[in-house]
Amino acid sequence: MFSSRPIPLSRVFILLAGLALAGSVLSQDMGYASEPTSTNGENAKNTNSPVAQKTRNPRDPLEDFNRSMYQFNEGVDKAIFKPLAKTYNYILPEPARKMVSNFFGNLFDIRTTINDLLQLKFEQAANDAGRVIINSTFGVLGLFDVADHLEKHDEDFGQTLGYWGVGSGPYLVLPILGPRNIRDTAGLAVDFSTNLNPIGWLDNVAVRNTMYGTLWVDMRADLLDDENILEEAAIDRYAFIRDAYMQRRQNLVYDGDPPREKFDDEEFDDKEDNARSGISTQTDSSSNGQEAGQPKATDPAAADVSIILTLPEEMKQAAQPATTDAAASSPSFYQTAPLTQPDR
Repeated sequence: MFSSRPIPLSRVFILLAGLALAGSVLSQDMGYASEPTSTNGENAKNTNSPVAQKTRNPRDPLEDFNRSMYQFNEGVDKAIFKPLAKTYNYILPEPARKMVSNFFGNLFDIRTTINDLLQLKFEQAANDAGRVIINSTFGVLGLFDVADHLEKHDEDFGQTLGYWGVGSGPYLVLPILGPRNIRDTAGLAVDFSTNLNPIGWLDNVAVRNTMYGTLWVDMRADLLDDENILEEAAIDRYAFIRDAYMQRRQNLVYDGDPPREKFDDEEFDDKEDNARSGISTQTDSSSNGQEAGQPKATDPAAADVSIILTLPEEMKQAAQPATTDAAASSPSFYQTAPLTQPDR
């Protein structure tokens, strides 16, 4: 019944490539991948398209292609997967759906345990292996989560690559499979090719495909409630899903404690602070360069005094303020008192 023969990925990638091509053609028809032509024969930028409205994310250089795939996946989901998920929820009561989710969760705990070992998380690996043993025996092949007192983790080979320093790479939307990045796409291929997914151990093709289909529908059914929240909260669903996915994967790679990233406005504030610090430093150095006891040149009165101190000896007498009536005397060119100084 079981076989260690790996799943033939060639057919899978051929199918994905065909779906990607179909999605690109479909998105062009919908106006997401091409720019309209204006009446004067010149290409006019479509300011109403989501791509034109949103600022380019540096981690999403393939945004045009990704939006095309997103639209294609949305169409397939509305036509096939969402109706199946609603029917699944309608037919199966909640306790039965919970048992199905527990069963698949127990299978994927095996994959998690293997990746725990690859990441040298031996204590976590013992914890997850204990969950598999307890739930597979006392929990009747994982239908019941009797090991709920043990913390459940989620590790895959994409996270293992991230643990050893492999960067996430650009964001990528795969046909049918949905949001990924380059690192997680490579990790997904390894998970399938090495049969870290226990469903792939099944030799019976019909049973294996049935289990994959049930897994997919069960996962889609779990997202129905979250989808309602997403429709109410998100203005741009594509950008919301992209940012949420990248943040979640970053969180998983660093076990909930990712390094803090500076945003663009924070970097701008830092540059402003550095510029101000440079200006103040120059001001202080210029002040320190003055002779001891000499007033700052920014003070009007002090500036006048400094002028007097540098005048020739024979002109100092003329620079002194007149003691006679201010109205009768003509102002001196070297008058020390500011013009706005009130009469005493």
